[in-house]
Amino acid sequence: MSRPSVPLSRNRDYHILWGSQLLSELAAEITQIAFPLLILAMAGSPLAMGLASSVLMAANMVAVVPAGVAADRWNRKRIMVVCMLGRALAMGALALAVLGGAGHLAAVLAVAAVEGFLGAVFDPVEHAALPQVVPADQLARAVARNAARPFVATLLGPAVAGFLFTAHPATPLVADAVMLGLSFVALLFLRLPHRVTPADAPPTRVRADVAEGFRWVLGHRTLRATMLWMVFCNLVLGALVTIVLAVSGETGVDTGEIGLTMACLGAGGLLGGMAADRLRAALPAPVVLVGFSWLATALVAAMSLVPAGVLLGVLLGAVMFCVPVANTTVLTYQLVTTPDRLRGRLSSLAGFCSGGAGALGPLFGGLLAAAGGTTGTLVCAAALGLVALGVSLSPTMRRFPSATLAPETLDETAGARG
Repeated sequence: MSRPSVPLSRNRDYHILWGSQLLSELAAEITQIAFPLLILAMAGSPLAMGLASSVLMAANMVAVVPAGVAADRWNRKRIMVVCMLGRALAMGALALAVLGGAGHLAAVLAVAAVEGFLGAVFDPVEHAALPQVVPADQLARAVARNAARPFVATLLGPAVAGFLFTAHPATPLVADAVMLGLSFVALLFLRLPHRVTPADAPPTRVRADVAEGFRWVLGHRTLRATMLWMVFCNLVLGALVTIVLAVSGETGVDTGEIGLTMACLGAGGLLGGMAADRLRAALPAPVVLVGFSWLATALVAAMSLVPAGVLLGVLLGAVMFCVPVANTTVLTYQLVTTPDRLRGRLSSLAGFCSGGAGALGPLFGGLLAAAGGTTGTLVCAAALGLVALGVSLSPTMRRFPSATLAPETLDETAGARG
């Protein structure tokens, strides 16, 4: 039985997914600021700060690919509920330890590992569950709204973390635990349709399941091209943000203006997410991808001509405005062309590629910033220019198809309410 189609604004299960992930992303943004501040407050060293960030990132990367297998093999709601409960309990325990004066570096590192691991498991499961709660004709709109969500967390998280930390080092941790707890409670009310799977399918090993996911992506020309596109774009944009921060600090821009510059990044992405569905519907997919690539190249090149400060942030925000529009086109296509039984693995592989590129981007950005802000920005522009040229010359990207669900994909996502 097919799901009844209701407006996205009245789709309770979509709102539960969206809201739970927003709370998760906001908690993650607060954590990324609160953990370094907490380590410094405990008389930790910059090396210890870096170690906490590395532990969180390493746990994330270790978990993300197996998480896709779990999303395809097991009950997706149950996985999300367990992940959110585990994160809430870990953060709450650390908050109590800090309040009691028993917080130590080892405890922070342990919670960072739990947070990174469970957060990485949650994300691809939530992404794979989206087509289960949203009808095919509304999926692109839902993906566009999801694309705006991380920028809401980016705008609010750092400021909230800094404000709460001034009251007490444990306060951001308490806020994280409360938000994750609320997300856990909301997910208890989520209703996912029953997933239709072959009853006689033999059990497989994790390695075989992972290999099947890789074969699906590598054997699909358009999916393979979008993965490469995501890697290079995330790599360059991650480097660019680091260069902007480095240039702002070296040229004596005050901290308030640096904060405003970074706020432009979040505002641009948020506005882009709000406009993504309309722009995606108005423009053919190849125009979106080719246009984004060349427009981003031009905007980054223009950044090399302006001084550090708010104007640089405005141009950075303009680049980020384009990101959700292009991401909506790519992610919607990836979801609707992949069978439900493989969506978790697709999402985890996409997260691994984009997350790995995003992690390496700041490293390259730091190396480029050492050569000078203008040089580093021009190198980023040149790299995006190569991406734009590749997209323009690629027959696959030039003829990028519109995302429409095949009948067999619809059959896999249909089912009775559970």
